[in-house]
Amino acid sequence: MKISSANEFGRVAVMFGGDSSEREVSLDTGAAVLSALQSKGVDAHAWDPADKSLAEFAAAGFDRVWIALHGPGGEDGAIQGALQWLNMPYTGSGVMASALAMDKVRSKHLFCAAGIPTPDFATVQSRADASAAAEQFGYPLVAKPSGQGSSVGLSKIFEPAQLHDAVDIALQYGDTALVERCIEGDEYTVAVLRGRALPSIRIVTPRVFYDYRAKYKSERTEYICKGTASDAEEQRYADLAVAAFAELGCTGWGRVDLMTGADGQPLVLEVNTVPGMTSHSLVPMAALAEGIDFEELCWLILETSFARNAVPADMEVAAHGS
Repeated sequence: MKISSANEFGRVAVMFGGDSSEREVSLDTGAAVLSALQSKGVDAHAWDPADKSLAEFAAAGFDRVWIALHGPGGEDGAIQGALQWLNMPYTGSGVMASALAMDKVRSKHLFCAAGIPTPDFATVQSRADASAAAEQFGYPLVAKPSGQGSSVGLSKIFEPAQLHDAVDIALQYGDTALVERCIEGDEYTVAVLRGRALPSIRIVTPRVFYDYRAKYKSERTEYICKGTASDAEEQRYADLAVAAFAELGCTGWGRVDLMTGADGQPLVLEVNTVPGMTSHSLVPMAALAEGIDFEELCWLILETSFARNAVPADMEVAAHGS
């Protein structure tokens, strides 16, 4: 739905902060989004659910929510369910899609069932499970929590001596973790906005992998946009990202992370339903490559709050330029 006047949005809550392990990033995202919306005349206000209750929110007189919460509680369907119960429009994916995307194990199972290429993986709940996975896949490996984002709790494992510590770290965030065959190659991300892919970004980091520090702190991480070498290759990544996004039932906006190994086959790692919107963030970078500045991007995402029960007109567009 195209909104021409800021007044049509009504009173908007930008929800950010929260109490997840990604609170710091969410604070940065929310502050940036809030400022962008206000600069375009939107009656937008900050709301931190860590400080105020849902009952207080219900009585505060908002008309819709721009969700800028990262991690558990904000990106896993919990806040989406609460807002839906309140009949409150909100940005991004719905309850089920948010929960599936946040659950790396279940999303991987869905990718496999749909024929969407993804790295080999095993679900682990103990050191013994991890040892069995290592025996099956060999090294290097990646261990990560099943329900975290922003590379929280993620480790790259090069030898058996590192395995148990890495799995212990991943299991600090829940009963289930994931051990993946490590794909050593180029890392890509593709933003999806209202059903279509934005230009890909290839990520080059001097660190061992694209971890929390590389994402949010390092000035040495390089981003190449568009990240592919040809229009045909770009289309391939775009189609795969949109397919993964749709398979989980995601809507509105998000980001799909991929790795490409030596054989040139792109593999989907995960789908992010509330990606970062900070100075180092990738969705704004991809949007800018298409001439969409940060303020306009925040406006376009807010428009998705009108489409909770409708299919956007451009959902059938597989990628930019098609």
